[in-house]
Amino acid sequence: MGRGRQKAKATKQARDIKYYSPNTDYAALQRELGASNSHPHHDADLEPDYSDYEDKYADQFDDDDEDSRQTG
Repeated sequence: MGRGRQKAKATKQARDIKYYSPNTDYAALQRELGASNSHPHHDADLEPDYSDYEDKYADQFDDDDEDSRQTG
């Protein structure tokens, strides 16, 4: 008889958890979502700026490319 009572209690608890819906605090949600908009993301910030390195090493590789095109 103990197993039936234990199973019924577990079933009731599972049902209570499944259909439980707490009250939503919409004001707190609005504050939280509003706070995330205060820091806009820019696409330029996501990728580092490599323009400083572009010309620094360009002279090492440009000559090789031009020679191979002229002889080809």
